[in-house]
Amino acid sequence: MTKSRAMKAVIYCRVSSQKQVQKGDGLGSQETRCRDFAKLKGYEVVDVFKDEGVYGSMIDRPAMQDMLAFLKDNKRHQTHIVLIDDISRLARSLDAHIHLRTAINEAGGKLESPSIEFGEDSDSILVENLLASVSQHQRQKNAEQTKNRMFARVMNGYWPFYPPTGYKYASVKGENGRVLVRDEPLASVIAETLEGYAAGRFETHTEIKRYLQDHTIFPIPKSGEIHIQRIDNMLNQPLYAGYMTIEKWDIRLRPAKHEPLISFETYQEIQERLHGKAKAPAKANLSDDFPLRGFITCNCCGEPMTGCWSKGRNQKYPYYYCYNKDCTEFRKSVRKEKVEAEFEELLLELKPSQELFFTAMDMFRDLWAGQKDRNKGDVIILKQELSKIDDRVEQFLDRIVDTESPKVISAYEQKIEKLEQQKIVIQEKIQNCGRPLTAFDETFRTAMDFLANPHRLWTSDKLEDRRLVLRLVFSEKLPYQRNEGFRTARTALPVTVLQQLKGGDYEMARPRGFEPLTF
Repeated sequence: MTKSRAMKAVIYCRVSSQKQVQKGDGLGSQETRCRDFAKLKGYEVVDVFKDEGVYGSMIDRPAMQDMLAFLKDNKRHQTHIVLIDDISRLARSLDAHIHLRTAINEAGGKLESPSIEFGEDSDSILVENLLASVSQHQRQKNAEQTKNRMFARVMNGYWPFYPPTGYKYASVKGENGRVLVRDEPLASVIAETLEGYAAGRFETHTEIKRYLQDHTIFPIPKSGEIHIQRIDNMLNQPLYAGYMTIEKWDIRLRPAKHEPLISFETYQEIQERLHGKAKAPAKANLSDDFPLRGFITCNCCGEPMTGCWSKGRNQKYPYYYCYNKDCTEFRKSVRKEKVEAEFEELLLELKPSQELFFTAMDMFRDLWAGQKDRNKGDVIILKQELSKIDDRVEQFLDRIVDTESPKVISAYEQKIEKLEQQKIVIQEKIQNCGRPLTAFDETFRTAMDFLANPHRLWTSDKLEDRRLVLRLVFSEKLPYQRNEGFRTARTALPVTVLQQLKGGDYEMARPRGFEPLTF
């Protein structure tokens, strides 16, 4: 056959995963085999179409659609041979195979393969359909086996899916297969974020978003902005507490063998904040210009004061003011410099003396050292509480057996689930009671540094740090009276204790105890 009369052919190749592209040569080997077959048959290969990471059950494939368009454009001139390495490369589903086979024929293509001879007679069509059915069965069987292996992996306490942010897969000595391990320093950032939300450091998803956006190590999508849904998924992920929940397999809070980033009690606190009392959304107009906006209140009406820039003759000037129309102080502004200078004076007044600070440090250190002895009694109480919960679970199970009402059964199951979560928290506390305590300085260094001088963190360039000072130092919003300044501020408990000790007669209580001696 001369080259001018040679039949023209196109090659179609497909692999179902990117791993086959990156670590194998599936596409290359398919193309080579088809080219060898074309050379043997005397075909001229005019184009190659490759689908990467496309499952065999899919019909709408990019390269396949390009090939069909190419065949239709050249249908008037001549029929093209469509070469595939194997019938499974066309499809791994009988429905998809028939659909694509028909589409190729209608587009003016003729299917051929070095692995099978396609024909139009009844026997050839039967063999072709049988092979397509076998290919479909193999795909379904592989899917079943993969699911069964993943399910067994979960039952053994291992996460088989893509790792959440803060974890990665690694080989660990003594473990079968790759397991989840902390991905530092990202894991520490995630842990700080989750604990911060549980403790109230972050009030909303938006505040978490701002915090993570400032961390260069946190992976940011190509859009340059972290989506709120991603933060919500992170807050609702029990893997961070060492437990697995897989809804589609009806698996809830199954203990996992990887190292948790937070305690289960912290995870529960997060859930209570997420699904408890609704919170006001973070103000979109919060900025470095007015860090006290929304936290200071008008002393006359009690409403939060806002801030704005007022345009003067040559420049703009910043002010705080009350925005309550029913208030006598409505729109009567106070210069930003005056309000914030008075606030800084208030913070500096809360700074304890060096002598008082070291006395408080000694008190906390003694309490910390005595905690180990108190833990023994705590373990006994916790075990008794655990036994009571087990008895209540048994009672609800007995009631489920005795009732036929679906609603009542569902209510009992919800109560049992809550009791099981309480058991997890108690078991976690019992386990932690038996662990050796970390050093006092290691645990409380950051907290004590803050209490020693809250004003230092207020001078930070980050708005999040300044807002954190407000939440840690004060238990309520600060009332402000124009022309008079801040009224009496209610401070948080640690700050209040230090203020009560200031100026008073105090000394360290000795090991005998706090109660007076008896004679």
